[in-house]
Amino acid sequence: MNYKELVRELIALLEKYEPDKQCVESFTEDSAKTLENRPSDEQTLIIDTVYGCIVHRKLLDIVVNAFYVHNGKSLLKADRNQFLVVCYLAMFHLEELGLEKFSALLKSLDSSKMHKFLSFFFDANNLSTWIFGEWSQIYDAVYVENMWIAPLLRWQTEIEGLLDHLEKKATKGAQLKKFPKKYTRPQEFVLTKSKPRGLPAPEALPQQEKHKPVPASTHRAPKEKQALEVIRQRNRLKAQQTLYEANIQQYRCANPQKSEKTKNAMSQIQQNLDTKLRFDTVHTSGTPATQKANSLPIRLNTTAILREGALYNRQIEEELNRLEQLAEGASEPSSFLRWQREMKEKDLQEQLAQVERRRLEGRISYEEALLARQRVLELNQHKAQLKKEETAELMRQYAEKRLHEEDGVKELIRQVADSHKNSKAAKVKLQEIKRCIVKEVSEHTQHLLRQALEDAQAELSRKFDLIRQIRAIESVPHIRLKFVDDTETAGHELLGEMSLAELQERLARLREEGQREQEKRRLRILEGKRNREQLLLEQLDTIAVRRTAVARATAQKHEEDQTTRAKLQEAVSTDQRVVALQRTLEMRQQERQQRREAEKATAKLTQHLAAQTLKSYSQQKACRTIYQ
Repeated sequence: MNYKELVRELIALLEKYEPDKQCVESFTEDSAKTLENRPSDEQTLIIDTVYGCIVHRKLLDIVVNAFYVHNGKSLLKADRNQFLVVCYLAMFHLEELGLEKFSALLKSLDSSKMHKFLSFFFDANNLSTWIFGEWSQIYDAVYVENMWIAPLLRWQTEIEGLLDHLEKKATKGAQLKKFPKKYTRPQEFVLTKSKPRGLPAPEALPQQEKHKPVPASTHRAPKEKQALEVIRQRNRLKAQQTLYEANIQQYRCANPQKSEKTKNAMSQIQQNLDTKLRFDTVHTSGTPATQKANSLPIRLNTTAILREGALYNRQIEEELNRLEQLAEGASEPSSFLRWQREMKEKDLQEQLAQVERRRLEGRISYEEALLARQRVLELNQHKAQLKKEETAELMRQYAEKRLHEEDGVKELIRQVADSHKNSKAAKVKLQEIKRCIVKEVSEHTQHLLRQALEDAQAELSRKFDLIRQIRAIESVPHIRLKFVDDTETAGHELLGEMSLAELQERLARLREEGQREQEKRRLRILEGKRNREQLLLEQLDTIAVRRTAVARATAQKHEEDQTTRAKLQEAVSTDQRVVALQRTLEMRQQERQQRREAEKATAKLTQHLAAQTLKSYSQQKACRTIYQ
């Protein structure tokens, strides 16, 4: 029987088993089908071992987990199933297999691992102490003692011989093999054979001379260009700040200064507004708070001013087109608008009546909920009163019991105090011994600390001396003089090479030319800004006129809406369903008020009875104390 192949098959089957997805019986049946080529005795041993390892997994895990905790640093987790199989065979099939077959099986495996595991498992101390205790938590202690612990202890003497053999085999395999030494054997000289002619040395390939590296300043931007970029950024920021301040200080739509042209335009637009000119761009809710918020000055930027001006111009064109169409004979929508307004008022009245009914129904349901809560509170108060009476009776009985217990406790305290007097002398002697030990330890510690401090001071003084020497060496000045002639070239033999003086002159001319170009650009920008500011001021005048007209139309519409809403509120208040709901609400409120007054009277009576009960209980307790 090939035991090594047998153990490998057992380990493979245990690794395939998944307890969450497979049943033990079905798994063993499927495994038996895969072992049909093996002999019958091997099939039986494999199936029984796999089944037993799965069923008794808790017992085996206790031993294997402890073994990994004890020797886990030198073991692999992949060998866990191997130790499970050996542990199961030693527990359940050792007598059936016999020592000879069991030894052959162990010898086919790693000798060092089996020696460690068997030494740990068959240790008498381990079997009789913690292994017995852990297995007794799963099975009955008597059953564990008779079935496993006693048989394993009987086999301990035979297992010791097997352990010695495994130890020798493991130590023999760990020793290095000694190879025979190789000695030098002399050989005769071959004088008749001539040496082969060597190959000629290869000719040296010509190497290309290294070119001079390009200086770093060639691909680096000049400092003057960077300075120009910084100046350009600074000017751009200054222009943006100027435009921002101009927007803040000049572009205000609250009270702008109006020119003569603007005043004439305002009079013409006012005449057009009298002919039903409406602007739908601004919609307000009609409340006083909204009107106050809309009357505040608004600060606009350039984009907002141009956008609003274009919007108003487009609205004027649309209104003029509508007037032209009316003049040409188009239909007048006034009758439709009147019918639409009447239908809206009717819908609004129905909506207000429905809202009022819902509000009253909510108030009625709230009052009914309060009444139901009051009923529940009354029932709970009645139950609480009964509970308090029962609690008072139990407290009286508990007080009497506590009085008897206090007498017994006082007697026990007196006895304990007498026993403590004898232990005081022993405590004093023990404290004296501890004091002497502490004194000796503290003296030794102080000596060690003093010695360490002296060593540290010596090391620190050495470091200070070394630092002082280094600083003295570094303080010696280094004289470096180099004379440079600005009119000489560097001598790199490049095209366009010039001296430093010529470079400075050319850069000065380029700087002057750049300043002139920058001044021209600044003048063009200022001229464009002036034109834009004039356009914005004209747009602001137009926007102010439009907003004044819109505010007047909005105020008039708000007054009309207030009047209509007041009429609708009067109509809703006379609705029959609303009146009936108001009466129901008043009835519920009166009922709740009556119940609240009744609850107050009941609470006062209950408080008075509780005070009398407490007073009588206090008097009884005082009388009992005086009697004792």
